[in-house]
Amino acid sequence: MAHSHRAVPDAEVEIGARVRAALLGFLILAAAATVAGLLALWPDHAVVDHVRAEAPYAAPGVTTPTARVLTVGPECRQGATTRVAAGCDTLRVEVLDGVGRGDRAEVRVPPEVTTSGIGPGDQIELFRTPARGGQPVSYTFSSVRRSVPLLWLTLLFVVVVVAVAGRRGAMAVVGLVVSGATLYFFLLPALLSGRSGLAVACVSASAIMFVVLYSTHGLSWRTSTALAGTLVGIAMTGLIGSFVIGGAHLTGIADETGGTLSTFAGRGLDFQGLLAASVVLAGLGVLNDVTITQASSVWELRAAGPGAGRREVFTRAMRIGRDHIASTIYTIVFAYSGAALVLLLLLYAYDRSLLALASTEPMAEEIARTFTSAIGLILAVPVTTGIAALVAAPVREQDAATRPRT
Repeated sequence: MAHSHRAVPDAEVEIGARVRAALLGFLILAAAATVAGLLALWPDHAVVDHVRAEAPYAAPGVTTPTARVLTVGPECRQGATTRVAAGCDTLRVEVLDGVGRGDRAEVRVPPEVTTSGIGPGDQIELFRTPARGGQPVSYTFSSVRRSVPLLWLTLLFVVVVVAVAGRRGAMAVVGLVVSGATLYFFLLPALLSGRSGLAVACVSASAIMFVVLYSTHGLSWRTSTALAGTLVGIAMTGLIGSFVIGGAHLTGIADETGGTLSTFAGRGLDFQGLLAASVVLAGLGVLNDVTITQASSVWELRAAGPGAGRREVFTRAMRIGRDHIASTIYTIVFAYSGAALVLLLLLYAYDRSLLALASTEPMAEEIARTFTSAIGLILAVPVTTGIAALVAAPVREQDAATRPRT
């Protein structure tokens, strides 16, 4: 751990030998526990395959080909002075793949699809029902294909990150890919296998943080300090989340999606555990942000004042941490509000009291996720700051006069 990710290298900050050994020991134990958790909670793919078989995306024999839009019918409008136009809210399409390649059909679409700006040349996904019982082949609308615009958005994101943040930005993108792979290949199938939601989320979060922090911020004692604070924050968030979910009697099934999942997943899924997992994952990115900031703050303060006591460094760094907490709280609340805006509008339209709305399952889940994540990251600030203040020891008085400053 000889190099660092900031202007002040570890060589400019004295590391206490005992604290260094304790920190290293803690991280080794955490890494070993993470590996053991991955092995113990590894998905049972036989169970996953069974669940998938019970929940086919389409009926037997029905395929989902891609089609290109040829023409778009007018919007269906009907009022006192208007009539419903013939062929309204319909698309004329040409099938691009599958056994019906080259077929042309007219499919009805929801009104919101027509008003979304879809036009000739855009692609959609269809349901193709084969001929049976004297009925001809039929096509119905499934969804709009958005792969191309999303791909361009992804490429733009990567270019902007690398252009602005350079090598560190590129490593952050690599960390993002690793995080996505962990969620897709471990967390989701493990949850579908019926594993403990809280345990799977904590193990996944720990594995992601080990990779992301060291790959993005470099192998250093400062990064190790931030990692230790992050792991403690994950544990606290998980414990608080479990207590809140049980105390508030949240079921974890807040909408139609959860109900649909419960119909074919059976009793193998613990939906309260899934909710606990979502609580842990929801605040992971912000938690990482505050722990890195606090560790860096302590390192900069230590480099500026090599002889300052640990208490003084801790106090000064916590002033920075309090400002960061204040801004981060708004970040979490507005992020959740934006994601749940449609839900908030629907609940508001019911014209019930604020307390009554807050007690509904969907709203209560969002409140529990928001506040639990916020509490976890708030507590992680003094924990990380304290660990960093212990690790970044003051220099010996006889060396203070000769210690190089930055």
